[in-house]
Amino acid sequence: MKVTRSMFQRYRMQDAAETKARNNIVKTKENARRDARMMETVKSGSLPYTPAVMSWLSRKLDKPSSKLTQEDIAKLSS
Repeated sequence: MKVTRSMFQRYRMQDAAETKARNNIVKTKENARRDARMMETVKSGSLPYTPAVMSWLSRKLDKPSSKLTQEDIAKLSS
C-alpha cells in the first residue's frame, strides 16, 4: 500500500494528539510539584526572591514582578 501525503499527515496528527495526551499527565504532576516547591520558598523567605520565584509569583498573581509587594505575596501564601 502506498502512503499518500494526506495519509501521512493524518498519522502524524494522530501521533501528535497521543503524545500531547501522554505529556499532559506528566506536566500536570510537574506543575503541582513546582507549585509546592515555590510556595515553600515563598513562605520561608521575603523579597527579593530569586528570578525563578519572582517569575512564578508574577504568573500566579498576574502582575509584573517589579510591581509585586510583600502584601501581594502574603495574600497568595495565606
